[in-house]
Amino acid sequence: MDLIARTLAWLTEPAHWSGPNGIPVRLAEHAGLSGASLLIAVAIALPAGLWIGHTGRFAWLGQGAATLWRALPSLAVIAIVLPITAAIDPQAGFRIYPTVVAMVVLAVPPILVNAQAGIAGVERDVVEAARGQGLSEWQILRRVELPLAVPVIVAGLRSAAIQIVATATLGAILGFGGLGRYLVEGFATFSLGGDAEVVAGAFLVAALVIAVEAAFTVAQYLVTPRGLRRERSRKAAAA
Repeated sequence: MDLIARTLAWLTEPAHWSGPNGIPVRLAEHAGLSGASLLIAVAIALPAGLWIGHTGRFAWLGQGAATLWRALPSLAVIAIVLPITAAIDPQAGFRIYPTVVAMVVLAVPPILVNAQAGIAGVERDVVEAARGQGLSEWQILRRVELPLAVPVIVAGLRSAAIQIVATATLGAILGFGGLGRYLVEGFATFSLGGDAEVVAGAFLVAALVIAVEAAFTVAQYLVTPRGLRRERSRKAAAA
């Protein structure tokens, strides 16, 4: 109970909500790093997943690459790219770029796999009917496959975003800001009361993860075509 009380006291301390080390600033840093990493991962994985799902080409390669990327620990990726990025840019190449690369590697697999699976999962009869009406391959992808696959695609984005937000705390090890700073600084003074800062930092990260999860869940519902919503409701009622 003493730790809980000290954690609440830390979270409600006005000094921790202002200044360059305040929670709003750290939250903005964490969100900025996570958002940039997610955008880069989307730019890499989404077009590849859509193309593979639509054409059916190199499906085995996409699955294999995603599996390989999943197996790479984030700390290992940071350690591998750190000497390269630090040599290119001694400042950002040490504090920011390695973490961004690690987060991109973490986020690419769920985006790629879900985009591929979502497009490939569209019923072939629907696709062939669109071809029979004279639609080009790009029109089929944009007007037929993508609307039907968008719930699965957004689910991949949600998974990637959650993993990024939860793991972006690693950037604090290299001196970057974000919510991970509270964990690093708390562990440094753990025996002197820093345990409350560690718990508070973990709570803030968990709260951000929950917020991101909720936001993507709402987005997934909103972008799902009404026909698919009704069909799922009927299946759920029948079950």
